[in-house]
Amino acid sequence: MQISMTVNGSDVTSEIEPRVLLVHYIRDVLGMTGTHWGCDTTNCGTCVVLMDGQPVKSCTVLAAMADGHAITTVEGLAIGGTLDPVQQGFMEEHGLQCGFCTPGMMLTSRALLDANPHPTDAEIREAISGQMCRCTGYATIVRSVQWAAEHPQRIPETDETAETVEMAVTDEMVEIHERIADATGEEVGA
Repeated sequence: MQISMTVNGSDVTSEIEPRVLLVHYIRDVLGMTGTHWGCDTTNCGTCVVLMDGQPVKSCTVLAAMADGHAITTVEGLAIGGTLDPVQQGFMEEHGLQCGFCTPGMMLTSRALLDANPHPTDAEIREAISGQMCRCTGYATIVRSVQWAAEHPQRIPETDETAETVEMAVTDEMVEIHERIADATGEEVGA
């Protein structure tokens, strides 16, 4: 069947099998691997994308159901090299560790801030309650969203900020892998 939708502001049309999930369409057909695929049961929330501005778990949405809709993936948050305040907040407040849940958390946070520009900690926690993070304990994620609420203007991405984010993610992943290796006695791949 043929489907057409807008993904991150660009119109796309594809021939697909009717049973293809949106997460697989985004990753495998469109090649946007920022949307992660975790549990396939809507429990973890790593696959969250925005459909018409609302968070949906793309592991249980058929790509055919997105026909005619606007989809935003994590790749669509930064515009023209300018970070979304949510992305900047996650960097400023260390809202990520391993990064697996981060794309879905950021998209859910963007939808929350679009609907409620000044959420309380409780409202943030409720908004992200459908997503799992096994690393942060959520406190840094809540602080990241609060930072974004307090700094709603976009901040242009520079080579320095991109390098800082990459270094922070790499350092945190190395630390996590070392902790896993210490706990299990087995080496973990980087």
